[in-house]
Amino acid sequence: MNLKERIALMARLGEYMKGDDDAWAEAKERAYAANGWFTPEFIRHASLQIANNFLAAEKLTAWAAHYHIDDNIQPKNVGIIMAGNIPLVGFHDLLSVFITGHKQTVKLSSKDSVLMNHLYKVLSEWQPGIAEYIQFAEMLKGCDAYIATGSNNSARAFKEYFGKYPHIIRRNRTSVAVLTGNETTTELNALSDDIHLYFGLGCRNVTKLYVPQEYDFVPLLGAFGRYKYFADHHKYKNNFDYQLSILLLNNVYYMSSNDAVLLTENKGLFSPISQVFYEYYSDQEKLKKDLGVDTDIQAIVGKDHRPFGSSQEPGLFTYADGADTLQFLLGL
Repeated sequence: MNLKERIALMARLGEYMKGDDDAWAEAKERAYAANGWFTPEFIRHASLQIANNFLAAEKLTAWAAHYHIDDNIQPKNVGIIMAGNIPLVGFHDLLSVFITGHKQTVKLSSKDSVLMNHLYKVLSEWQPGIAEYIQFAEMLKGCDAYIATGSNNSARAFKEYFGKYPHIIRRNRTSVAVLTGNETTTELNALSDDIHLYFGLGCRNVTKLYVPQEYDFVPLLGAFGRYKYFADHHKYKNNFDYQLSILLLNNVYYMSSNDAVLLTENKGLFSPISQVFYEYYSDQEKLKKDLGVDTDIQAIVGKDHRPFGSSQEPGLFTYADGADTLQFLLGL
């Protein structure tokens, strides 16, 4: 396949992911059955995000043109280790390698294998030659380069295994929000999405809030209301009950308006499931400078940063950990 054909194939996949084909609907049901965190609502959100922001033909064409991708590349085999914290989280890596014309061997996460396998089956039916570009494997050996995503512990192991090859290794990251106290109801509702989508399991989910002194939390807590149904999700509720019991045992002050999210003051960045940390600041410019050099932060939302509600809406040029995947691939 040449570049034009690869773009056309992925654009067709985007239309498929926005549709209601019976096989696609059944695959999404199986994905939820296999992983209770992948609710129909969140699978739908992830699918539409990919279809609209990654797989629109004009966006793919502009992306490829920006990097001057052509059909003269000497294809390498790129090993990809995918995460499985949110639905289809590794799709951007697969797409990046495919668009450049390289081959790839992919190790899927056991938590997110159903959707990826189904989409690959669909691509194979449309274009049998896809097997020359994409293979799945449990062990990655003999690859020319590697892209691996995992926890901090996994990243250390990846570095040891793949360090002698060209690589991108990603570790734990999270996202934060900077509030001024002048946010509108619409902005607070959008921030609630940044926090709650995918139960807060993504690296682009906001887990920490920076607020000015004397900040009024009441409007923010009100914005959390439409995610009250999280209390009916047994996996999430188990986490909430556990975190609440720890706070009570340690006599830690907390706020909650919906029995689904706990707000606690904490200087840490990585809050556990069902909790959101907050910290007061007095100098916004100093805070902005400090956050700008923090390597644990994936995204910052706020009035002088990414718009509220956009943390889980990355585009093709939004590279995880700031590592330009296409530039890496084209330099192999």
